Amino acid sequence: MEASISKRGRPRDPGRVKRVLDAAAGQFIEHGFARASVDAIAKLSGVSKVTIYSYFPTKEELFAAAVGSSTDEVFASLPPGALDPDNPEAALAMIGESFLKLNRSDKVVGAFRMMFAAANEHVDPGEMFYREGPAKLIGQVAEYLRAANATGSLSVPAPEEAADQFLSLFLGGAHIRVMLGLGQPKASEDSHLVQVNVALFLRAFRD
Repeated sequence: MEASISKRGRPRDPGRVKRVLDAAAGQFIEHGFARASVDAIAKLSGVSKVTIYSYFPTKEELFAAAVGSSTDEVFASLPPGALDPDNPEAALAMIGESFLKLNRSDKVVGAFRMMFAAANEHVDPGEMFYREGPAKLIGQVAEYLRAANATGSLSVPAPEEAADQFLSLFLGGAHIRVMLGLGQPKASEDSHLVQVNVALFLRAFRD
């Protein structure tokens, strides 16, 4: 996350913000949105409560930022030049690998379990979670697909829809087993899943 200026004018230190968001993610996953404590987040991150509120004026904004920060890891972890619109096979494989790595993590599995459990209690956090999580990632993949469509390497008339379809390919049986606590797939199984899904997607969107 880049350094920026908070709404109240305090310069944001990237390391400090990351500590806050990491601590916040842990608290939200462990305790849920309603019971997560900003006091505990401040203590865990070593940042004052006043500073946290200068960065994120409401608990809702802190929650949204924590979710969005995790989502950004998918593209932030890609090497420079990975998103070459003329080489969608390699680019989509790297996106798929990064998406699976994040989706298999304890942090994301815990976050989804927490949101499913609280879905009937708290509508707003659920909407924020979807907006800053799945919807944001769909938009990021769609942006790449638009670039690939513009160069002619892919034919993608509806990038948002295609991005949703691509990411959905990774949410099958293995994902359900992880969510149910039935174990992680082997690295070789995930690698095969990426290869198969990318090949399937390219067959659908190449002229």
